Amino acid sequence: MSNETNEVPKEKNKSKKKKWKWFYISLSVILGAAAAFLIYWSVGVYGALDDFSDPKETKAPLEEAEATPVPVPEWEGKERVNILLLGGDARGVEEGQVARSDSILVASFDPVTKKAHLFSVLRDTYVDIEGHGKGRINTALALGEYPLAMKTVGDLLGLEIQYYVYTDFEGFKQLIDTIGGIYFDVEKDMHYTDNADGNRYDIDLKKGYQLLDGDKALQYVRFRHDAMSDFTRTERQRNFLQAVSKELQSTWNIVRMKKILESVQPYVSMNISVMDMLKLGQLGVKSHVASTTQIPPMELIAEDRVGGASVIGISDEDELRSYVQMTLEQDDTVPTPTDSSSPTDGAEETNQSQ
Repeated sequence: MSNETNEVPKEKNKSKKKKWKWFYISLSVILGAAAAFLIYWSVGVYGALDDFSDPKETKAPLEEAEATPVPVPEWEGKERVNILLLGGDARGVEEGQVARSDSILVASFDPVTKKAHLFSVLRDTYVDIEGHGKGRINTALALGEYPLAMKTVGDLLGLEIQYYVYTDFEGFKQLIDTIGGIYFDVEKDMHYTDNADGNRYDIDLKKGYQLLDGDKALQYVRFRHDAMSDFTRTERQRNFLQAVSKELQSTWNIVRMKKILESVQPYVSMNISVMDMLKLGQLGVKSHVASTTQIPPMELIAEDRVGGASVIGISDEDELRSYVQMTLEQDDTVPTPTDSSSPTDGAEETNQSQ
């Protein structure tokens, strides 16, 4: 009887050991698969980033631009980093011809506070362009390639711009389609017929919350045929890019980053090395958009005309740079404290109740 009793616990122990053995085997397989995927993902993303990387290449998408010897600041990794985002309108432009600049934005990141600020620059802003006198800010790219565009925008804002990213309409559409579109609230009906390109880029949007694919998203950020024209258009661009930024930070899109990068690579030009892309990517995931701002702000705009054409002047450039610095200190995501009853009022109410 005692022998039978002793054999039962032994069988139970063997059964437990088998369970634990299979548990460890299963765990090892899962961890191994996860490690293999992580390596595959890392190598894939690194390879996709390497396709973008050409830090020595600073030529604009045109041959007529004259190289202007402008030094480009280097980012050490700990100070504020500023990236010039250029959207080009290359419709009907043949190789070697000047691509039209459609949008100019600057993304500014603080590695310490993890705050990001997005500035959109009105493309008809009339500024000093080094070596070329005064002109519309969107002509700097054609006059002196990317370094001059970076310096011109940087001088206007009072910021050192270390990097640029350039894409055209098709690159923007491809990005939105690859991430599955963006759910966004279109504030009003938008319609415009563009006969210049065979109606390929007509605008036809209905008001309301909806999923915008690449084509619809491009229509939204391009629309400027209302009373405020470029002013409301740049605001739409900032708001929409903020929504895109949030979507790119989602876990699913981080996992799919290799595919996303590969999809837009043919349409993008930049001067960011692979290592800096990885650092900027980590910073972007950890950061939040603290504010989006138009440059110049309405209160500093001085309407002007040059050669019979309307341009956007600046009433006080020093005040503009101070405005930018003040904006960089703000965080619109932090709730503003509301006025409450003062301690004195509270004391009076207590005394009255007594």
